[in-house]
Amino acid sequence: MVMGLGALLEGLLLLANALAILNEDRFLAPRGWSFNDVSGNARAKSLKGQLIGLIYATQYLRLPLIMLNALIILLHDILCCS
Repeated sequence: MVMGLGALLEGLLLLANALAILNEDRFLAPRGWSFNDVSGNARAKSLKGQLIGLIYATQYLRLPLIMLNALIILLHDILCCS
């Protein structure tokens, strides 16, 4: 089975959705992954700081992510069911 570009983009969209729904108070902060933990300049450049920045970027861009999900669903229905 060959994975196409569409499948790769859908997988990245699913990953973005997973990051967007993480709750800081209930999930991230008890594990030391809150934005305040890496607010220092030296720790912001680490891998953990970069991942936390990615999580917060996806949470900040929830509205465009919702619109992108709706577009992908519509395109999938049009292409597969026509």
